[in-house]
Amino acid sequence: MRTASAPAGRVVDRPADDEIWPRVTRELADDLAVDALARDRAGKAPFDEVARLQEAGLPALLTAPGPSRRGADWRAACAVVREISAADSSVGELLAHHYALSWSSRFFGPAHEAHDPRPTGTDTASTTEHRDPAAESANPSAETGGTAGARRTGAAHRRPPALDVCTAEERWLLAGGVEPARATTDPGLTLTPAEGSGGGWILDGRRAFASGVTVADRLVVGARPGGTGDLLVVLVDPAHPGVFTDAGTDRVGQRLAGAGTVTFDHVPVPPEHVLGVLPHDEHAVAPFTTLAPLALRLLLTQVGLGIAEGALAEARDISRADQAGPASAGGAGGPAAGNGAVPVGSGDDPYLLLAYGELATAAHAAAAVVERATDALARGLHAEWSLTLEERADISVLVAAAETVTGRAAVHITTRILELVDGTAGADSRGGGPGFDRFWRNARALTAPTRADHRLRDIGDHYLNGTHARLTLLA
Repeated sequence: MRTASAPAGRVVDRPADDEIWPRVTRELADDLAVDALARDRAGKAPFDEVARLQEAGLPALLTAPGPSRRGADWRAACAVVREISAADSSVGELLAHHYALSWSSRFFGPAHEAHDPRPTGTDTASTTEHRDPAAESANPSAETGGTAGARRTGAAHRRPPALDVCTAEERWLLAGGVEPARATTDPGLTLTPAEGSGGGWILDGRRAFASGVTVADRLVVGARPGGTGDLLVVLVDPAHPGVFTDAGTDRVGQRLAGAGTVTFDHVPVPPEHVLGVLPHDEHAVAPFTTLAPLALRLLLTQVGLGIAEGALAEARDISRADQAGPASAGGAGGPAAGNGAVPVGSGDDPYLLLAYGELATAAHAAAAVVERATDALARGLHAEWSLTLEERADISVLVAAAETVTGRAAVHITTRILELVDGTAGADSRGGGPGFDRFWRNARALTAPTRADHRLRDIGDHYLNGTHARLTLLA
């Protein structure tokens, strides 16, 4: 999202150096690729990886432009996640969740204030007559018949900057999840009204999260007052003594994604840390709000595409190196040098060429579908609250198609590559090779929670009957 040229004498907030992000991302990806296998084997909490991300400035990439902020749009964010994931998909998943959560106040906050960058304390008298569901939820003791309760706590007059702006300014890494609990036996997180005149809530419960909770600076979570009703999206400091994080046992794949289980024990949530509300009635949810899970799903699809492309590139390098070995030997006076014949290396094997052609085509096909979905989502996010149900349905179908095609391609490519490089010199991780099993493990771990048959059913229903997929927050 480039800023248009400003009139003479006006300062343009947005630096005209968007091209810096591809270069920064490429340099960081090269750096992560050097020791990716060693870090995967160690399986430590990704503090070092987060430090590298912060040094490169990537957590602040997806933010609104400003005097000291060099934000980029969703297309750029998707490209960053894809390239980082090709080098280290765990770090890519960390970044994917962070980007999706950073827009929580925009997705779930009130439409007329979701993009208000004014800091806390700025006079907003011109908007006090509007009914603000987020402010009312932030202050459970407020008078619902008017704005007196909101005025008493200042919730209607003072709203913090959008979360993506705070994230950039404070250099936060976000983790968590706003979707409701999947299992019916899991009560999820609950909120109870805080005592006293200050308003706010008390957060309790236990929840498992897929990424980032062991290293996050802030947690964004969804919780229901009393366990029922509307879902409130709140911001929590994991350094609070009532927050306990358990990294859990070793994972099969995505070992450095920072997954874990978080317990919240009587954690206070002040009114200004209520980012927004998700109504319990799905018919009351704005189409723009329902882009939140689609944004996360598409970002995770970029991670899967990065895994496939990274594995394919590593395998190609190994096969090329294996091909160069016999050729150099022949040039040194071997049998091929005597009769002028071209030495036959692995790169001339027709079956190997066929296999690489198949895998490269699968990767290209997945990339094409993903890029189409990325463009559609970017247009939907640009439309914001004017997005229609029909437009949202079309975006949902494209994201589901990208997710399905890419998930299958990632598993197929990483599985087939294990067969292609088996026994090839330099492929064995014990001899310093890239350790191709990590690509397969990461692809499986990333795609396992997704039910492709459900996605395909929704796509087919939309294509055949024109049915809109159910508005849901489950990613």
